[in-house]
Amino acid sequence: MQPNYTSKLLPAKAIRHRRFGSSDPVPGHKPTVKEQMPDLQNQREDYLFPIDQVGISRVRHPVQIESDLKPSSQTSIAEITLTTSLPQQSKGINMSRLTEQLELYRQQGGSTHLSELCSFTRELAERMEQENAEMALTFPWFYERSAPVTGLSGLNHADVTIKIGYKKGMAYTAEIALQVAVTTLCPCSKEISEYSAHNQRGIVSVTAVVDPLALQATDWKVMLLEAAESNASSALHPVLKRPDEKRVTEQAYENPRFVEDMVRLVAADMYEMEDVQAFTVECRNEESIHRHDAWARIAYDKRAAHS
Repeated sequence: MQPNYTSKLLPAKAIRHRRFGSSDPVPGHKPTVKEQMPDLQNQREDYLFPIDQVGISRVRHPVQIESDLKPSSQTSIAEITLTTSLPQQSKGINMSRLTEQLELYRQQGGSTHLSELCSFTRELAERMEQENAEMALTFPWFYERSAPVTGLSGLNHADVTIKIGYKKGMAYTAEIALQVAVTTLCPCSKEISEYSAHNQRGIVSVTAVVDPLALQATDWKVMLLEAAESNASSALHPVLKRPDEKRVTEQAYENPRFVEDMVRLVAADMYEMEDVQAFTVECRNEESIHRHDAWARIAYDKRAAHS
């Protein structure tokens, strides 16, 4: 049986808008043609200080990722920051040019290859008519992970950050970073307990300074991921059946790690990577029997150590 709706005659949409507060535009006297509008950004004066970085941040934008791990090609969503320098005599930058350049980047494929990001950053500085520019983007990277016994696979993910800097007449600068969750088992708990030991999720963050045009690694994301996961008590897995869970639990018990152990072991791997000029390693354990987290950090610059 069809419901019996009472029909209602509504006023026209324009009338409804006016009833709810809409009004006619106010007649204006300012120019509507771009060439006749004042350009505040380009006013020249002594504005007290130069600005190191000015631009836009928290821009969400699709990017294309290539990987040595499956899936070998994927689209992700990056949070992007675009900035340039500004001399003391300039009042402001034309920020719309930043988003115009970002749209051009999308039309050209939105690649996350370091060499292409270097080109984008240089073109950004040139378009903004500034000496410096920087691009920073953070995005989730997904990779296939198989269970250790059954081989059942699923997708893990790590958060990747790329920061590219351009300064006219100088070499590009680049920081590449990865943050991934692992398992860490407490050595002290294992040592003092008659049986069992508490474990927790550890968040490992690795940042490396590299030459973006000379990096030899075919996929530096895998390089940083291996450094973080291989030194943990255990890696995390998206799919685990009972035989897998037994293997992973026992592996963690056989490889206890303090946060101090984690940062030192990962730092050793980073030190051995020829492409890495400097690095920072952090580990934060989300403690399972304490209210606090445990945290450690190592920063090391091989350039300073070898000078």
